[in-house]
Amino acid sequence: MVRVRPDLPAVDRAFDYLVPDPAAARVGIGTIVRVPLHGRRVRGWVVAADVEPETERSRLLEILKVVGAGPPPALMDLARWTAHRWAGSDVSLYGAASPPNAVAEPTPSVAVPVPDGHALRVVAWPPATDRRELVDAAIAPEGSTIVVVPDANRLSSLVRHLERAGRRVHVLHSSRSDADRTRAWAASRHGGCVVVGGRSAVWAPVPDLGAIVVLDEADEALQEERSPTWHARDVAIERARRAEVPCTLVAAIPTAIAASAVLEVERPRREVELAGWPRLEVVDLREEPPGQILLSEGLARALHRTLDAGARALCILNRKGRARLISCGACHDLARCEACGAAVAEIAGPDGARALGCPVCAAERPWVCARCHSAKLKSVRVGVNRVRDDLAALLPRATVLDVDAAT
Repeated sequence: MVRVRPDLPAVDRAFDYLVPDPAAARVGIGTIVRVPLHGRRVRGWVVAADVEPETERSRLLEILKVVGAGPPPALMDLARWTAHRWAGSDVSLYGAASPPNAVAEPTPSVAVPVPDGHALRVVAWPPATDRRELVDAAIAPEGSTIVVVPDANRLSSLVRHLERAGRRVHVLHSSRSDADRTRAWAASRHGGCVVVGGRSAVWAPVPDLGAIVVLDEADEALQEERSPTWHARDVAIERARRAEVPCTLVAAIPTAIAASAVLEVERPRREVELAGWPRLEVVDLREEPPGQILLSEGLARALHRTLDAGARALCILNRKGRARLISCGACHDLARCEACGAAVAEIAGPDGARALGCPVCAAERPWVCARCHSAKLKSVRVGVNRVRDDLAALLPRATVLDVDAAT
């Protein structure tokens, strides 16, 4: 006799069911089953076994079908802790810890290593510094290790590195298909592997957990958007504490939550840390010669150094067009639309000459000041098209491209 929690968030309770003799050997805590409930066939998880029924045995119904394997008992308990911690439904966490598709094979028998003891580390690692050696040092020498990587673009390179090092790697990431994730989930139950993936990887059913590593613990992708909004970092800390295994949190700038959980945040050597951060130079255009607009001398030097090194440069400006704000060089009046009063922008006239156009009412007029009729207008806020032309003139041997939403 078992107690089953149906996969219905609105039904916040479990029900007792009888287990048919042919299915008795396949049913345990965490097993996914299908049961009758108010005339429906619903999925559910076995949350307790060998229970005393709350009603007469003759009134109990039997389990209709054993769907497949589900989370092990330790993860079922962790899911209930997570649901309580984030004030949500436990069935949502049972689903997060379960495979996308049915896994019919029974739970393999794996020897569980003796825990080395729980130790939480928080490492401030520069974003441009290779993290592979750091991950290698944090992986458990015996048993399985879970590595949580929120950025899918950095996941593939880490997987290749671990496989070249002779590790058996299983990928549990939302970017993979349901079939791939189901195979990885089932394979991770055999232990002796490294499970790499997004926030769902923290629920990997490895039986011989030896260590957990969370990369970019400050990344918002580690937090579930739907209720309960659990965070993979906090679940990893709690799971490592329960299993008495080390847990390593890595971030360029650790969050206050992570930093407050340890006595001291670890950092690499000073020269390694300096080399891993980009150099930032702030230029005050008020100190630049007149007429420079955005292309200051500092920017020009940096662009020339980049081209001489055979590299690429990226200039970011969040303004489309040629000029979004124009003023008169004679009377210093802002150029506005004569019809609606909105600030006009630079456009190309019918004959290709410079003209002024209103982004609100689409009115156009020649390149002259409406107040003093001067043609000496200057751009106060230039756009991407103007910067592209200026960069092409500054760097004649380079290819300058502009990229926007329409590209």
